[in-house]
Amino acid sequence: MILYLHGFRSSPSSFKARLMAQAMASRGLADDWRCPQLPASPRAAIALASSLAQELLARARARGDASPRALTIIGSSLGGYYAGWLAEQLDCRAVLLNPAVRAPRDLATQVGAQTMYHSGEPFEFQPGYVAELAAIQVSRPTRPERYFLVAATGDEVLDWQEMRDFYAGCRQRIIAGSDHGISDFEKYLPEVLEFALQDGHS
Repeated sequence: MILYLHGFRSSPSSFKARLMAQAMASRGLADDWRCPQLPASPRAAIALASSLAQELLARARARGDASPRALTIIGSSLGGYYAGWLAEQLDCRAVLLNPAVRAPRDLATQVGAQTMYHSGEPFEFQPGYVAELAAIQVSRPTRPERYFLVAATGDEVLDWQEMRDFYAGCRQRIIAGSDHGISDFEKYLPEVLEFALQDGHS
């Protein structure tokens, strides 16, 4: 079961989210996939993601799997920041794709009027949202075996070395080159799915 959390200004229409959705459907696992449109408010985004995570875990329990490891949260960029916090709360696995690890610092520069990448829809990133991000800052991952970092050295938005150091001791795939969106993600999708679906469906 996978819950996918997109990045800042992004949506379920992102390249990586669509690839993941297709891969899950091709395995007959469309019902075990969730990828919501996240609200701009971090507090609201976390509330929505938590609700969907609990829904998926309830499905797993109904099938006889009571372990939180039945769920993997995959997060890209800001979604990776959310995924890291949720994995700590739920004791589930997480895959981090070029994640923001210092989101309050990084997103403080984005306060004000913004537009969505895929729809052009305007929204306001409010000053209070930075405090909401700070409220869910994780100091360090507590169980490295739960995490898989995919970081591109060519990330033009976030510092891949900061990601590598924050997730030291965790499984890591450091991509030479590429970019923030991991435009060659298709190459790494099998490895991501292998980690995300272990001890579950294959």
